[in-house]
Amino acid sequence: MDAKGPLRALDRFQRRHAALAVPVAVARKYGEDSGGSLAALIAYRAFFSIFPLLLLLTTVLGYVLAGDPELREDAVDSTLAQFPVLGEQLQGRSLRGSGVALAVGVAGALWAGFGVVLATEEALDRIWAVPGRARAGFVDSRLRALGLLALLGGAVLASTAISGLAAGGAGWLGTAAGVAVSLALNLVLFGAAYHLLVSAPLPLRASLPGAALAAAGWTALQLAGGWLVAHQIRDAAPVYGTFALVIGLLAWIQLGAMLAVFAAELNAVRERRLWPRPLPGAPVEGVREA
Repeated sequence: MDAKGPLRALDRFQRRHAALAVPVAVARKYGEDSGGSLAALIAYRAFFSIFPLLLLLTTVLGYVLAGDPELREDAVDSTLAQFPVLGEQLQGRSLRGSGVALAVGVAGALWAGFGVVLATEEALDRIWAVPGRARAGFVDSRLRALGLLALLGGAVLASTAISGLAAGGAGWLGTAAGVAVSLALNLVLFGAAYHLLVSAPLPLRASLPGAALAAAGWTALQLAGGWLVAHQIRDAAPVYGTFALVIGLLAWIQLGAMLAVFAAELNAVRERRLWPRPLPGAPVEGVREA
């Protein structure tokens, strides 16, 4: 009796049907490119960038709201009070602008943001198998990262804010509008990232399949995160709320990074027709080596 007969039959079936062959090829390539490690590096840099951004946020609000004490107290007691740890530190105090804090926040946000963009560039170059000599140099990569950081970073913040408002208890019409706007922003965001962050020139169409997948998945993650903060973490005890926020934030960013890398693998597989691929353990006869 052939123990691998069912596996061979399943493998032949998936090779003949693109709806199965493409996901199998993407999953195989994700593993071969160490996609988990690439996603972990992006997630680490993204998590680290949150804290300089929070410092920058509170400092800027201190300057902007300096002439309106009532609005400043409303911001501290409502929006900012929902952040665990940060909310406790701000309650009962007033926001004040600080030149040192502003400088540290800007420098930290730029440094961490550069790390996210450069880690994404490295991941995409590896996914598309760009040779080392063809990759952007030290100066070119950082100049490009500076421009893309302003464009893509602003889109990420806007999309996340809109999704958070949509998941925070708005009416169904407002929620639907928020989801649609966030989905459109995410589609533009991922399409631009997949097209511009690769050192090799690629046609725009090569970025569209992965951008659509990443936009849909990232919008779902944003809605889930906004719902958890609005309905679960916000009402938790301070200590447990802090642990829940940190653990949830780590998991949320890691899932988002994995989704982004997986969607980029989809672009490479479809554009270069790197399928069909055999299932793990199945024979490789008749399969073109990619």
